[in-house]
Amino acid sequence: MEKYLINELRKEEAWRLFKIIGDFVDGFEIMPEFIPAVTFYGSARVKEGDKYYEAARELAKKLVDKGFSIITGGGPGIMEAGNRGAKEGGGKSVGLNINLPMEQHPNKYATVTINFRYFFARKVMFNKYATAYVLFPGGYGTLDELTETLVLIQTKKLKPFPIILYGSEFWEGLVKWIEEVVLKNKFIAEEDFKLFTISDNLDEIVDIIVNFYTQHYEYEI
Repeated sequence: MEKYLINELRKEEAWRLFKIIGDFVDGFEIMPEFIPAVTFYGSARVKEGDKYYEAARELAKKLVDKGFSIITGGGPGIMEAGNRGAKEGGGKSVGLNINLPMEQHPNKYATVTINFRYFFARKVMFNKYATAYVLFPGGYGTLDELTETLVLIQTKKLKPFPIILYGSEFWEGLVKWIEEVVLKNKFIAEEDFKLFTISDNLDEIVDIIVNFYTQHYEYEI
């Protein structure tokens, strides 16, 4: 019985490996079409008319006008707003969808939707193909994406790029805690605290991203 269970586990793990490879193959084949791109993160629970939804929608329009594509998680809320703004602005966007209980269903605005089985494969696509991140208010998922990316840049596993937090009234408590507790106790260095920027100005965000891109790549948008 024990030998049988071990053999079945090996078969299951082998099939899981093929599924993981499938996630990466789909991403690697499609994502280069959307370079240069800006990744949007934020809550799946905000609705049309919410100030953060409308800000994400407007920012996406401004960025596609500058030649950027938009990358989102493909679902509702801020993700929908980003894909919708890109479409309304005449640009391209991609939704990296993953099935979640209750709230994650692909929105209709993405130019292309890629369905992922595994969070970690999906995160690779967010990181690998982004020129910048803009994070709108959100929950655990948004905070996870923020901190994981900061760690990757801090440890030089990922090349630095702009990480912009939109909505100071939402983010200022967290930033203050990082500065007064984490930095003060020397759990991070001063330079680590400068890995992200807070802005409530959409045009300023566009300028930050465009300036970074033109300074680090061989051609201008």
